[in-house]
Amino acid sequence: MPAKSANTRRTPSRRLLTTGLLAGVAVGAWAMSRAKPPASAAAEPREMIDWEQARSMAIAMNRGSALTAPERARLSDEYRALVARCIPIVENYTGDSLPATLERTFAFDRVDWINANIEGFRQLFTPLEALNPLTGGAPATAAAAVMSGLNQKVVSAELGVMLGYLGRRVLGQYDLALLGKEPVGAGKLYFGEPNIRMVEQQLGLPTADFRMWLALHETTHAFEFEAHPWVREHFNAMLERYFALLREDAERLRQAGVKGFSIFIDRARDSARGEGGWLEALMNPEQRALFAEMQATMCMVEGYSNHVMNAVGRGLLPTYASIARKFELRQAQKSPAEQIFARLTGLSVKMEQYRLGEAFINRIAEERGHGFAKRIWEGPEFLPTMEEIRNPERWLARIDARDAARAIRLAEPDRIGPAAE
Repeated sequence: MPAKSANTRRTPSRRLLTTGLLAGVAVGAWAMSRAKPPASAAAEPREMIDWEQARSMAIAMNRGSALTAPERARLSDEYRALVARCIPIVENYTGDSLPATLERTFAFDRVDWINANIEGFRQLFTPLEALNPLTGGAPATAAAAVMSGLNQKVVSAELGVMLGYLGRRVLGQYDLALLGKEPVGAGKLYFGEPNIRMVEQQLGLPTADFRMWLALHETTHAFEFEAHPWVREHFNAMLERYFALLREDAERLRQAGVKGFSIFIDRARDSARGEGGWLEALMNPEQRALFAEMQATMCMVEGYSNHVMNAVGRGLLPTYASIARKFELRQAQKSPAEQIFARLTGLSVKMEQYRLGEAFINRIAEERGHGFAKRIWEGPEFLPTMEEIRNPERWLARIDARDAARAIRLAEPDRIGPAAE
């Protein structure tokens, strides 16, 4: 039986946090007025988010524990050595190979992590600037200028608080640029040294084993994306579809004027599933379905990584079981403030879905072996839906039916015809 979940970071991916946050950005679009603005209402072009405000707020929550330049260089070398040890171990278990060695491994303090992720968020928001009436094609009315400024302050503050909170918790991160021009092999590994030290001290963990434990998890993420380039392309395509849907939705709400606000109210009222945060409730059904598809993909990214870490870690680290047990206990003992924050942002639901992803992989591996579970990386059509993640037997039935149909096509090419392939 695989070891109990041992997540190295109980925080959703930046990609999912972004898509949830973007749903709230559209709230401001409904209030755009068609009235001709007075000459004094002309506004300077302004981005949807005040990135410096978000950065300053996040950094203010994380002052102290900075690394000196010599410390950063020494620790980066140490983490690179750990990753180098992990690569052949993960290769042996998964049967995959990295196209290049992972030299982009860095030790970060909390401010380093915030700065790196600010840039990542900024890149993801770039396609949505057309929604901003002061930078896009919408008329720059007085009402639009006011709403844009208000919306900017609200979203900037929300992003700043979220980054500040995560900056104090993230231990490791595999960061693969999305919607950019970088090659697939441009992934970077970040290790949050102050947070790692804090957890080691709080839980009394052995430094060498705990850091190897973390490195295994993040190195596996590199294998998932870099050994299977279609994963990045697939996620990029989903993000682009989401942005297109959001732009269309915002334009419809803009044209609806004041009535657009009632549309959001109706969505929140109709969202009776009791899942997700309030931002997700503001999505229309098509956006929500696509968001669920992205969640399912990230469930597999996190769940498979945990499965691999558990499978190889027990034989590699003598203290593995103790580390996993202590870490799980820590995750279960969140403060009331943390629990409230998680509920308000929907993070608690996303964390639970990642645990479902690990349970899915474990279930498939137990029943059919790791080789069969690894088939999720054969292509987008092999990824489970959220419904299949909750009910693994449905995914097994679908893949078995797919295999059977392919076997028939291969066995009877003359009757079926080449077009069937």
